Order: sequence, then C-alpha cells, then structure tokens
Amino acid sequence: MDVPGALYGDAVLARHTLLVIDFEGLTPQGRPLVPIEVGVCAVRAVGGDLAEVWRFESLMAAPAGVAVTPWDVRQTGITAAMLATAPPPEQVIAALDERLTAPPYRLVAHHAATEAALIAGLRSSCPRLAAVPLLDTVRLARHLYPRLPSHSLDTLLAHLGIPRPAGRHRALPDAEVTVRLLRRLLAEGGRTRWRSLHDLDAIGGLAPKRPPRRPGEQPGLF
Repeated sequence: MDVPGALYGDAVLARHTLLVIDFEGLTPQGRPLVPIEVGVCAVRAVGGDLAEVWRFESLMAAPAGVAVTPWDVRQTGITAAMLATAPPPEQVIAALDERLTAPPYRLVAHHAATEAALIAGLRSSCPRLAAVPLLDTVRLARHLYPRLPSHSLDTLLAHLGIPRPAGRHRALPDAEVTVRLLRRLLAEGGRTRWRSLHDLDAIGGLAPKRPPRRPGEQPGLF
C-alpha cells in the first residue's frame, strides 16, 4: 500500500464518513438521466487507510414510458425484467437516507456533478443525503495527473494499475473501485498536494446541487 502521507492524521477527516456513491441510469432522448441503480460504500479513515463500515445497493424502477434499450443492457447488464420488480427511486433513496444517522459525511463520486444532479432530483425523499457536500475524484485526479489525456474512470484505473472490476458499469462494483481510486489519490496526493479535508474540498469539492427555483419561490427556501 502507498505511504498515506500526512492526510490521514487530519482530525477533521477522521470524524467524517465518506459515502462513495455511484448511480447507473438510462439516457432517454430529450430527458435527463434516469437513475435505475445506486451503490454506496461508506468508508472511514482509520490507521492510515480507508476502512469500510457499511454498504448499500439497490435497483430502482424506471418510470413508465422510459424503455431499457439494447445499448443500456450492453452497457450495464441491467434488463427491463430486472427492473420490473424493483422499488421506485424515491423508496430506495429514502432507505439510503435513513442510514445517515452519524454525521458528518462527505459524498465521493467520479464526476460528482452527475450524482449531485440525480440526488437533487430526489431531494424530497432524501433531505439528509441532499445536504451533504461532495468530493469529485475527477477533479482530484486532474490536479494530481494533469498530463493524462483523459480522467475517465477506466483511464485512471489503467494508469494506476487498478484492475477493472468484473461488474464495471454496475453501481456497487463501480463504487468499490472508486474507493480503490480514492485510496490511491489520498496516498499519492497526501505527500505533496493535500494534507487535510479542507485541502481536498478546495481542490475537489462540490456543493450540493439545488434544482432551479420554481416561479414565485423565494431565494433561500429549501
């Protein structure tokens, strides 16, 4: 394992649970991404490493009229039959929200703006989750490896010699491999680039996304 550097000595980081999250979704034409699966690995900084404390995964039913296309099946392996008996997204995300009983938290995702938008769309069912700030591993990787031609997850896995998971493009395997990526980013950047959670936030932080205000809604109302 890489030498963790000074970062794991940060008392603020030690108090946080990092919720490494990934959604899989459908991309119907003319509509935003529709979530059909979520996976979370909750980890904490313990003894110079990231230790898993719990995990969560669930499929989510697609809305009526949104088809699972052959491309979607090739990408994720998730079929319409698998989603036919899945609970609705609001029920799934509420169950995840109920797990958040021991703050503080940080959400961590690869290209976290996507996860932030999906969570914002479900925020009435997950008020605690929707208020959690995010860390974007893409932003951290761009800072640490500026010469890479791409900072996609697959490119970073290949660059760092991290095996591509067998279940790539399923939510929990992607969350698990993002934990492995985060471990490497914290270790390598912890030598010279970041020494605290504050440093990570300054480079890779992302505020929770709020949906556009409805007509007549006053600023600051949640």
